Amino acid sequence: MSMTHTFATTEPARTDIDALRGATILEFGTPWCGFCQRAQPLIESAFGAHPSIDHIKVEDGSGRPLGRSFRVKLWPTLVFLRDGQEVARLVRPNDSGEIVEAMGKIDG
Repeated sequence: MSMTHTFATTEPARTDIDALRGATILEFGTPWCGFCQRAQPLIESAFGAHPSIDHIKVEDGSGRPLGRSFRVKLWPTLVFLRDGQEVARLVRPNDSGEIVEAMGKIDG
C-alpha cells in the first residue's frame, strides 16, 4: 500500500484495525490542520526508507470513535502498529528521522 496522500473521511472500525496483519501506520489528522500539512513531507520522506509499511490516514475530529479509542488529542498523531498492536506513537513529529526510527520498530 505504501503512503496514502488523502485523509479517509469514513474511518475503519477499531475491530478492523485490531485485526490488521503486518506493519501499518495509522495517521490521525485533518487536511486543513497546519501541523498535519507541515508533517506530510517528513512522513513522505520516511516512507522512502520503509515502502512496505501500509499507511491508513484518517480524518479525525470531535466524536470520531476511532481517534477516541486511540486517545488522540493532537494532530497529527502517528500510531505505529504491528499486527494490529500499537508499538510506537509520535505526536506532531518534527523530523523524518524520528518517523524512520519508529517505522523500524514495526517493519519486520
